[in-house]
Amino acid sequence: MVQTLAIEQLTLFDLEQRFGLQEVSGGDFFGEWQQNLPALTSAEELRLTRVEAAYANLERRSLLENTVKLAIIAPLLDLTGLFLPPFYVTTEKTVEITAEEADTTLRGRIDVLVLKDQLWVLIIESKRAEFSLKVGIPQVLGYMLAAPPSTLPLYGMVTNGSSFVFLKLLRQNVPRYARSKEFILDQDGGLATTLQVLKALTTAVA
Repeated sequence: MVQTLAIEQLTLFDLEQRFGLQEVSGGDFFGEWQQNLPALTSAEELRLTRVEAAYANLERRSLLENTVKLAIIAPLLDLTGLFLPPFYVTTEKTVEITAEEADTTLRGRIDVLVLKDQLWVLIIESKRAEFSLKVGIPQVLGYMLAAPPSTLPLYGMVTNGSSFVFLKLLRQNVPRYARSKEFILDQDGGLATTLQVLKALTTAVA
């Protein structure tokens, strides 16, 4: 009998045990978030200043998931060009993944999914601002594992509105992944670096 689990309830241990997922700690595996990041234009920097001001205003209240999408994620996607061809964005997409040996099906819904030529290249999962990014990381990895078979890397970003972590997944033979450092919106240019990494990943998959 096939067991069905909600992706939202996944832990990293679940993915490791059921799907053989392995974390790579070496820097060479996921160098895209550190190397050759593009410079930002003055217009992009001005837009990010407005995003930071909007966040400062919103965080005085409870910053809910839909507000995060509207105020933080949408400007980042726009500035990165992910609303334009060859990319397109869809939301609330149902996905499933089945473990070959475990008779287990995982089912869940993605908050924001960026697609290119029917390949999943960027998955973004927003959580309430009070939640740790650790809650969203296994969820996004579960969605990435459910993508159509490909030898190309998949990239993801987890955000709670104020913090951002990038992920890279390769599914050749044993699925392997790595994560970036955590970027903080209002610390050490964290939002600007987040946009630079997004632009770099967009170039990598274009």
